[in-house]
Amino acid sequence: MTPAERPNAIRTRLEQALAPCEVDVQDASARHAGHVGARDGRGHFSVTVVSPAFDGQDRITRHRAVYGALSDLMDTDIHALSIRALTPKEKP
Repeated sequence: MTPAERPNAIRTRLEQALAPCEVDVQDASARHAGHVGARDGRGHFSVTVVSPAFDGQDRITRHRAVYGALSDLMDTDIHALSIRALTPKEKP
């Protein structure tokens, strides 16, 4: 997958797995150019996912759900991932 295709692939995976009412994917890879972990070509991303699927879950369980949705991309396309996982009631 090309670097330009990654944000949409991440968004699609999250939508399929978590049925969110909101997903925001930010590619922060350019800010990490030259970073040792970025040398393999994988990207740095920040995601905000607002989903009723997170209702009653603690932060660790929510993050595991996000990582589960992106599992193989973590090995091939994502080097670093910042996660903000909220229920609709928690959304500011």
